[in-house]
Amino acid sequence: MEIRTKQFQKDSDLDLLWDFFVDIYDPETGGGVPAPFLEYALFSSWMDRTYLDLDRIYLDGEKVVGFVFYEAPVTDIYFKIRPGYEFLTEEMIDYAIEHMPDFDHKQQFMLFNGQEYIMRAAEKRGFSLQYDYESRNFDFSNELSYELPPGFHFVDPSDVDPLKLAKCCWYGFNHHLNEGEFENWESYDGSPEYTPAKSYDGFRNSFQNPPPHSTYEYNVVIADENEEYACYSGMWWVEKNHLAYMEPLCTVPQYRNMGLASAALTAHYRHLKPLGATHMTGGFNPFYEKIGYGNGSHWYCYGRSANKV
Repeated sequence: MEIRTKQFQKDSDLDLLWDFFVDIYDPETGGGVPAPFLEYALFSSWMDRTYLDLDRIYLDGEKVVGFVFYEAPVTDIYFKIRPGYEFLTEEMIDYAIEHMPDFDHKQQFMLFNGQEYIMRAAEKRGFSLQYDYESRNFDFSNELSYELPPGFHFVDPSDVDPLKLAKCCWYGFNHHLNEGEFENWESYDGSPEYTPAKSYDGFRNSFQNPPPHSTYEYNVVIADENEEYACYSGMWWVEKNHLAYMEPLCTVPQYRNMGLASAALTAHYRHLKPLGATHMTGGFNPFYEKIGYGNGSHWYCYGRSANKV
């Protein structure tokens, strides 16, 4: 067996990696993030793409057997290893330590249930557990049944206005608290350093040139009586994994705690269960457990002891 490596190229390797992530996905044993995690980040305005050529793919012939990559911040490093190729672990960790971003010695490994063998190898190199948390999933053998409150309606995904959606996300993710009120920014110059304040062009571009495996037709947008967007829930439907990957989810401040997010997730459930979806991702906020989400992926952050919080 001869393993070769290649550095990641966004324009040519997305399909290759998507198929790899889908092929080894296992919701029971874990083993790392699902396929949409990477692609969602790569096409998001908040992602720093400066160091993508440091991401490394490991191949056995033409078959992808491993991938080491960063997300946000760039010092957060992730690993995907095909079952049967765990022997690559130490080589991949050594590569990450030597070549992946480690600014201010803040490099940390984001690991998951099913990757205990990577945890053990990291510990040999001076890494230790810094913190951990549970990201919730919803089991479709249960039922979600939250209705829209009066005065709100769903927007047809084919009619979504990217400017209104950008505004919804601006306030929904509280950017206004630190960066001011939303403006119709249309001066994005292509720089990877642009801030969320200039994200309208990013939204518009994502609608005109969507990520190759996106399923925008399953997104949920809720508007108020004035047609202003109040809640947004994105959806990546991964049929082969029976996975409803929900990302992102936000509600504008004045409409929080009214049940809009619960209604949006119910809409996903009702759309995708008939298509064969068995589970839907969520987050670690107590909100998810409150509406019926159960155990999902367990995240473990491993860093050097000096970084422990």
